[in-house]
This record gives sequence, C-alpha cells and structure tokens, in this order.
Amino acid sequence: MSEHAADAASVVTTNLPYLRRYARALTGSQDTGDRYAAATLEAILEDDSILSGPLPARIALFRAFHLVWGSAGAPLGTPDSEMSRRAQDHMAALTPNTREALLLHAIEGFSTVDIGKIMGLTAAQAETLIQIAKQEMAESVAGSVLIIEDEAIIAMDIHMIVSEIGHRVTGIARTRSAAVELAARDRPHLILADIQLADQSSGIDAVNDILRQFDDIPVIFITAFPERLLTGTKPEPAFLIAKPYSEAQVRSAVSQAMFFASTEALV
Repeated sequence: MSEHAADAASVVTTNLPYLRRYARALTGSQDTGDRYAAATLEAILEDDSILSGPLPARIALFRAFHLVWGSAGAPLGTPDSEMSRRAQDHMAALTPNTREALLLHAIEGFSTVDIGKIMGLTAAQAETLIQIAKQEMAESVAGSVLIIEDEAIIAMDIHMIVSEIGHRVTGIARTRSAAVELAARDRPHLILADIQLADQSSGIDAVNDILRQFDDIPVIFITAFPERLLTGTKPEPAFLIAKPYSEAQVRSAVSQAMFFASTEALV
C-alpha cells in the first residue's frame, strides 16, 4: 500500500463513525444514511484522489458524501415509525440546506469556512444558513426533557441549557431505576442520557426500559464513550454528543430532536 493510500485509509477509518452519525441525522434513517456513507466509500475506492486534493482529508470526505448524496436528490429515509414520519414532515418545511449547515457546525464541529468547502458555499453563506436553522429550530414548540446523568455539575449545566431554550425538565435521574420511575411519572418528549450511571448501571439500559413503555421518544446520548454507540449495529442514536461538549452542541441537538418529534400535543 502506498503512503498516500495508507493516509487515506487512516482518515476514512478515523472519521467514518462520525460521517455515519452525520448521514443518519441528515437523512432521518440509519439505513439510508449508511447507504450513502457506503456509496461515498465506493467513490473513494474508485478514485482515491478525492482525498489527495487541496482540501484537508476530513473535509474532502464530507464533501464527497455531499456530492454523492446530492447527486441522488438528497433523499430522506423511508419512515419506519410515526415519529420518523413527523420528523420528515418537519424536515420538508425547513429552508433548504440549513439543517446540513447546522449539523456540520454544531454536531461535527466544522467552521463556517470548512462548511462552505463541503457544501460549495462561501463562509458567509454558510453562516447565514446556520443562523436561519437556529431561528427555525427555536420557533418550534417547547416540550419536556428527562435528563439521565449521574455527575451533578454536568446535570445542572444541561438543565440550565435546556431550560434557557424554553423546555421543561421533568427531572434528573442518577440511576437506571430512577430514570424509569421518572419517565413513568411524567412522560418526557425527549431524553438526554449519559451511558455510565452512578450505581454502575447503564444509561443505555435505562433508555431501553423507557422506550419499552413509550416507543416514540427521541433520545440524545451525551457521553465520554461515543465509540460504544457508533458501532454499526442497530439501533444507533441519531444524536450523539461526546464529552466534553459545548453549549452550542447541546442546544443544536435538543432543538433539532424536539423540532422533529414535536406535534401539536407538545406544550
């Protein structure tokens, strides 16, 4: 293997879980997101110069995905639940390209200059799209949020962020059993969960217990161990934030998840 090919393989290996995360959130479907991530890899295998041009390799990888996905008409996945159907209805109402820009910025950490290179825009155009997305998300109806987090300072910080953007926190759970009890007492519209909890129980198990009661609640995992969830097996979360997180990441993920899950029943 040539040095260039080895470098390209390293870039793809390192960034593939995050490309899949982005593709999944963008298309609203794990299957569809993975299909276009795989098509991107096939394009790179056919022409590895895609990653050897003037763009940094990570930016080139995401740009290649956008070209593949865009050439197919920027499709969304087939809804597999009522929540998925509502999500796609909401996505259809958004200003074109705004969600892509916001996801690239707030979740994947790209600068507006980088987003411009990925999407074929100027940095100023990318910034405008991000601001439009934030405004459209902020105008969605407010809902209730359950926080599953055993570290008190982090839980308080997340509580403050969620409250400041207009949502009601139903409670903070430090253990699996407490999370299930809180959800049963006050059904949330959204769950924010860590993986490792205070009694060594699993936030993943807590979420699964809750979803057995209420199967249409969106979930955002905030964790220091994202690799435990970005495994390629099903199901994977559409929204996954790595610790240490930024306030912008939490605001963006919460606003999007609430926006796509919202119905007229939310108050």
